[in-house]
Amino acid sequence: MGTNFKTIGIVGKYYAAASSSAVHRLADYLSARGHTVLVAAHTAEVCQIRDLQTATLNEIGKSADLAVIMGGDGTLLNVARTLVDYRVPMIGINQGRLGFLADVSVDTMFSTLDEMLAGEYIAEDRILLTASVERHDDVLYATYAFNDVVVSKSTLGRLIEFEVYIDNQFVYSQRADGLVVASPTGSTAYALSAGGPILHPTLEAFVLTPICPHTLSARPIAVNSRSEIEVNLIHADDARVHFDGQQHADIQVGDRVVIHRAKNTVRLLHPENHNYYDTLRQKLHWGEKLS
Repeated sequence: MGTNFKTIGIVGKYYAAASSSAVHRLADYLSARGHTVLVAAHTAEVCQIRDLQTATLNEIGKSADLAVIMGGDGTLLNVARTLVDYRVPMIGINQGRLGFLADVSVDTMFSTLDEMLAGEYIAEDRILLTASVERHDDVLYATYAFNDVVVSKSTLGRLIEFEVYIDNQFVYSQRADGLVVASPTGSTAYALSAGGPILHPTLEAFVLTPICPHTLSARPIAVNSRSEIEVNLIHADDARVHFDGQQHADIQVGDRVVIHRAKNTVRLLHPENHNYYDTLRQKLHWGEKLS
C-alpha cells in the first residue's frame, strides 16, 4: 500500500546545529524517493542549510502532506501547536531523551520510514487543550497545549489559592503550589511527576492534579474531555500559567484560566509495530530487576 505524502516538511530540533547532518541525510533520502522536501526555515538557519527549499511552519502546514519532526518530545510539542489547525500528520524522529511522542529511532529512521511511507504505519489522533487567560471580560492570552496547562506559583515560591469549576459547577478551593490540567498525552509528563494517573492516549478525558497541596485529602481527578475547566486565582503574591512548559503568562488575583478541548486533533504516525504499553515499560523501567 502506498501513501499520498507527496510534499514532506522537515523540522529539526531548536538550537541544535549538531542535527545538520541528520537533516541533510533525511532530506536527501526523501528527495531520492521522489518527494518534494520543505525544510523549516529556523532549522535551515540553525543547521546552516542553504541548498534545500525552506518554508515557515505555517507554510509547511499549508503545503505539506506530512511533517517529519527531528528532535525530542519537546520539539514535537512545539511544532504540534502550530500544525494542529492544518491537520498535517506528523512522524517523530527521536534525538531527545524520552521519546514518548518521537518514537522512531534516528539510528533506524531510513528502514522505518521505508515501511511507513509504503503505508505500513499506525495513525493515532491525540486531543489537545486550548486555554485562555481572562481578566474581567477581556481575553489576555490564548493558546494550545498538547501536554498540559499548569497554574502555579512563580518566582516568590509562596503557595497560591485557587478555585476550580467544571462545567460551571464548583469543585473545590485549594491552597497549593499549583494545579496541572493535562491531556492524555500529558498524563505521562508533569502530571505524572505530581502523582497523577496515566491515561491511555485514546481516552476522552483530562486529568487535574494538584501540585503539593496543603491538605492530605487532595487527589487527582479525571473528567470528560468535553468539559469546560475553569481555574480562578483567589490569592497569590506571584502566579503564572504555563502551556506545555514552553509558553507562559503572568496572572493576578481575579484572573480566570479557562480550558477546553481543542476543535482539531494532532495525528501522529507510528511504526506498525508500535505498542503503547511497550513504550511505558521501556521509558518508566517497569519490571526491571533491582541490582
